[in-house]
Amino acid sequence: MSIATGVDMEPAVIRRLLAHAAVGANPKLIEVIAPFTGSVLYSLPISTEVDVAASVATARKAQRWWAQRPVQERARIFLKFHDLVMQRRDEGLDIIQRETGKARRDAMEEILDVLVVARHYSRDAARLMKPVRHRGALPMLVAVQELRHPRGVVGIISPWNYPLTLAASDAIPALLAGNAVVLKPDSQTSLTALWVVDLMIEAGVPESVIRVVTGAGQEVGPMVIDRVDYVMFTGSTQVGREVGRRCGERLIGCSLELGGKNAMIIRADVDVQRAAETAVRGCFANAGQLCVSIERMYIHEEVMKPFLDEFLPRVAAMRMVAELGWGADMGSLISQRQLDRVQTHLADAVAHGAQVLVGGRARPEVGPYYLEPTVLTGVTEDMELCREETFGPVVAVYPVASDEQAIAMANDTVYGLNASVLTRDTYAGNKIAAQLKAGTVNINEGYAAAWGSVRAPMGGMGDSGLGRRHGAEGFLNYTEAQTIATQRALGFGAPFGWSNERWGGTLVAAVGAMKKFGFK
Repeated sequence: MSIATGVDMEPAVIRRLLAHAAVGANPKLIEVIAPFTGSVLYSLPISTEVDVAASVATARKAQRWWAQRPVQERARIFLKFHDLVMQRRDEGLDIIQRETGKARRDAMEEILDVLVVARHYSRDAARLMKPVRHRGALPMLVAVQELRHPRGVVGIISPWNYPLTLAASDAIPALLAGNAVVLKPDSQTSLTALWVVDLMIEAGVPESVIRVVTGAGQEVGPMVIDRVDYVMFTGSTQVGREVGRRCGERLIGCSLELGGKNAMIIRADVDVQRAAETAVRGCFANAGQLCVSIERMYIHEEVMKPFLDEFLPRVAAMRMVAELGWGADMGSLISQRQLDRVQTHLADAVAHGAQVLVGGRARPEVGPYYLEPTVLTGVTEDMELCREETFGPVVAVYPVASDEQAIAMANDTVYGLNASVLTRDTYAGNKIAAQLKAGTVNINEGYAAAWGSVRAPMGGMGDSGLGRRHGAEGFLNYTEAQTIATQRALGFGAPFGWSNERWGGTLVAAVGAMKKFGFK
């Protein structure tokens, strides 16, 4: 297998990680391009349908044994995995930056997320898997318990924008619940996914239980979906609909985190300096290539000018540096294709009358796919950027006259993933938040407060998807509920010698008494 190192990446590291990819002896190779330079980073071997089928079969066989291990034992493995991620974080940060071109501070968010998720579910898995007793149909006469069983083999299809988070943080609860996992990372960022799998295996996860297949999503993704027992997909709404259709045809479950056109509401009472700092992070983290990133800002007209006076200079001052390390405030877009998409949205908006307040230019002297963080005003309904997800460092600002107008405009979208409210009055902020059509709402933060609170569920409404990650839901997604009811003494049939009419009346009286005495 040939390996092109491109931008100073150790061939031995690449070989070690690619050894975990489920590929045949002489696989087809594709070149992975480094966003910082546009040069070849390494050559990725591609899984065939035979490789995918073998991986699922291996995982299915191993899953039965894995599920029989005590959940506490699986939890100890993932606490060890937590420690390995902590110890090896610099290596992980370097790989993430090389494959994605993101700033190191954005890469660090991924490391932190995986650490938090590993700790949380390792310490909560036993409780979530514990049998739950419920009151039976007839108190004292029917005993009921609910058991949780793993689904079997979970297919995880993860994207390029957060390749560590969206591989590891979905695999962790699936594996802790006793499933096996077949992971299909994006071909641009497979090495990051393989790095985290390498650490899981070192921590004690059997390699047969966590399999990695590689290749283009439109080719390898369906091969995975058609063989597994549950699918976790993160990506575009368009592709998510197809994933949901395929899962529906097979009558298997799926969780879909899809697109967003997320709104930030800035109230008249806001601290404009703090709001400007929060908005910079909320809009331009990971160069806007974040499903929960802010792309629309509704600013009360009383504070529009003072807010922009604080916000625009901060945006203009953001540092873009195409290198490893901590020097950049914002990184690169992932590819020429993504740059073209964002520039098309910008060109269309400007052609139809929008004004660029700051940014808007490509910066090839920094790196081939760099684009300045950009703020627009005058965006109208006839522009692609108004309603379509841009997924880049671009935000449109709109003046509003009231909270009610801001809420109505924020909700005027088919999406419903994330939203933000900036205000000094958190009571008012909570009232606004409850009226927003979004799966998560952050008050005085862009996205990190809700995303990082992993005990609470995270996911989308509307065209932003189905299901939830994080919280109990993010674990129980990967389980099947089973109810076991044990009948004691008298059953539901009439006792010997009783007429059906007499027994029916007795049951009605018993049910009525249950209501009278407050039974649920």
